[in-house]
Amino acid sequence: MNIKDIVNREVVNLTNCESEPIHIPGSIQPHGFLLGIRNEDQIIEFCSANCTDYLNRTPEQVLGKTLQDIFGKEQSDQFVLYWHTNKNNQSTPFVFLSDDKQFNTSVHLSGETIILEFEPFPDGTLSLPDLYNQTRSFVSLMEKHSYLPELCQDISDEIRAITGYDRVMIYRFDADYNGEVIAESKIEELNSFSGQKYPHTDIPAQARELYIRNPLRVITDIGYTPVPLLTLNDSDEKSNKSLDLSLSLLRSVSPIHVEYLKNMGVGATLTVSLLKNNKLWGLIACHHYSPKLLPHYTRLSALLQGHFLTSQIAVREVAEEFEISQAADSALMESLIILHENEEFIEEFHKSPSLLKLANATGFAIYYQGEIYKNGNVPEDEELIPLLKKLAEKYPNAGMHTEQLMTIFPEDEKLSRYAAGIIYHSIGGGTPDGVIWLRAERRETINWAGNPHKAVVHTDDGIARLSPRKSFELWLEEVKNKSSKWRISEINTSSSFAYALQKHINLRYIKNQENKNRLLNDELKAANKELANLNWISTHDLKEPIRKIQIFASKVLDRDNPDLSAQVKDSVERMRFAAEKMQVLIEDILSYSRTGNMEKVFEKVDLNTILKKVLEELAENIEEKKGTITFDNLPVLEIIPFQIHQLFVNLLGNALKFSREHIAPVINIEVSVTVPERFPGHLDTKECYAISFQDNGIGFEKEYKNRIFDVFQRLHPNHKYPGTGIGLSICKKIMENHSGFITADSELGHGARFTIYFPKEEIIG
Repeated sequence: MNIKDIVNREVVNLTNCESEPIHIPGSIQPHGFLLGIRNEDQIIEFCSANCTDYLNRTPEQVLGKTLQDIFGKEQSDQFVLYWHTNKNNQSTPFVFLSDDKQFNTSVHLSGETIILEFEPFPDGTLSLPDLYNQTRSFVSLMEKHSYLPELCQDISDEIRAITGYDRVMIYRFDADYNGEVIAESKIEELNSFSGQKYPHTDIPAQARELYIRNPLRVITDIGYTPVPLLTLNDSDEKSNKSLDLSLSLLRSVSPIHVEYLKNMGVGATLTVSLLKNNKLWGLIACHHYSPKLLPHYTRLSALLQGHFLTSQIAVREVAEEFEISQAADSALMESLIILHENEEFIEEFHKSPSLLKLANATGFAIYYQGEIYKNGNVPEDEELIPLLKKLAEKYPNAGMHTEQLMTIFPEDEKLSRYAAGIIYHSIGGGTPDGVIWLRAERRETINWAGNPHKAVVHTDDGIARLSPRKSFELWLEEVKNKSSKWRISEINTSSSFAYALQKHINLRYIKNQENKNRLLNDELKAANKELANLNWISTHDLKEPIRKIQIFASKVLDRDNPDLSAQVKDSVERMRFAAEKMQVLIEDILSYSRTGNMEKVFEKVDLNTILKKVLEELAENIEEKKGTITFDNLPVLEIIPFQIHQLFVNLLGNALKFSREHIAPVINIEVSVTVPERFPGHLDTKECYAISFQDNGIGFEKEYKNRIFDVFQRLHPNHKYPGTGIGLSICKKIMENHSGFITADSELGHGARFTIYFPKEEIIG
């Protein structure tokens, strides 16, 4: 029979240490033996080389056989039943009997192989733990302690009492997986490791992964010689066989780890994983300074303590965070109340103590409109303002936090005295304005268990190899330019306050603008009132002298005076014409003024009634021009009657006035309901009554279709088409008074169309 071992003999160096296949070492520890059987037919495919020591059978007599061949049919059948009923619960091992020797047998599945790990009873008895008293003891510890470090200390004492190890440590990882001993129970003569830190290189990533998968690991004798695993050498095999021992208790450990423990003087270990949210939070590390074989159920008792502690980690940390969060929230509420009650908060209340408490900061500052407002211990303005401008440039319209400002702005090392750590939020919307919480540098001396930088050595051939540290004497490292870590609650409360402050600033800006607009509006009202008075007085005062000019001119022209020359009479006639023109202009100015300033009294009126009156008023002009006017049925609207009357007069009067020579004017008034493409003063369009006045007159060029509504805008010579250029401006203002608008469209020589739009759904007035 051709047998081979599956020992992994890869050399570990810096290039592959993080991927060392520690889960497939191909060997086990010698305090037990291992069989690997195929799940499908129970043929033994793997066995450890020391099976002879326990079974009195050589590997050749074991490999290729079945469990029935080795242990007999009765035990084989009992095991099959055990395996089918205990696949998910191996806390109770199966007991095999061979040559009057009992073996606790732990069983698990690895791929398609069922792995059986046989351990002889250390004391020859099946000693079950007192689970009731163990649980009761843990519950009393939970009730006794409020904080996690105190609970950890008592758990370490409890585990040492249960297991008898010389030293029990509870070891917590930081974010970088550097570990710290936070609790320790030991025999009196040992030096304490409490408070010491261990670098992340002591436990590589793949080892941490195994600690998650398998919460219990035992090394009974650091000086053990690994026992190779054997299998039949099948000549048809295309690749080397391996066996995943991730869940194995007997798994041989990494040679680097063995050397590491030897350098520490440790003789045996027991390690229990502590998890939080399915991640490795820490370890319970038990050390003995001579070989120690712990019975199966005693190991389970230690594991149970680990489960107890794991159940409390998240709860206790949340409780601790909750206390800090409560204090921060209380300070936040106090700050928000002051903020909401005081418009001048930035200037008058920026030194409120609650602003520091809400983030447990040592300093606080607001940079607003070029001014800095400071609270607590903060740098000088010439140092702080440049920092705030850099932050605004790097984090516009955003927030950030760090415990090491130097990692972002290394040139600002001198700020560490005040601002080793910061929380920053922009409040400027594109400006450098921002709010910042500061934490001073917290210089820390780390007690490393040996120099953490001595994990790498260079061999004679120049290859850098991972090597266990030779010394574990206390090695001190001072950490500078770093603050204490910002907690989630502190980050959240500062963010909430920054958001509220930004809203406060925006609201204050809006109020200031409203006050400015209110003052400006009052000034405009006063000015408009004054202008209206001046307009009214000036136009009324002008009427009287113009009327006298007209009367005197008429008297002069009516006299039959032979002394008056034709030239004098022509001059007087021109004077009278100018006075008449000025009188018309004054009347139009008054009409325009009244359109915007008179009280707007709306009435529900049938527009057909107004149109009928306008046609009667213009009847003589229509007849003189031989004009024709057609119209649709007009709607009933809420309007200012006299203004709509004036609107119709102006539109129809213009259509008659600007008719083509020798062509009778034809004016069509049409009504439709439409949604205009644009609606001045509104973000959305709305359904309107569109009333259009289409004529066949002289028209105008399209470029004037908007300018035609400007005051005094004339497109034609006055001697041919007399007027002041105010009529269409009055029409525009009337439509604005009715929440509508007017448009014009024309082509020179082909008539014009003026359309007025009244919102259909809007209740005017």
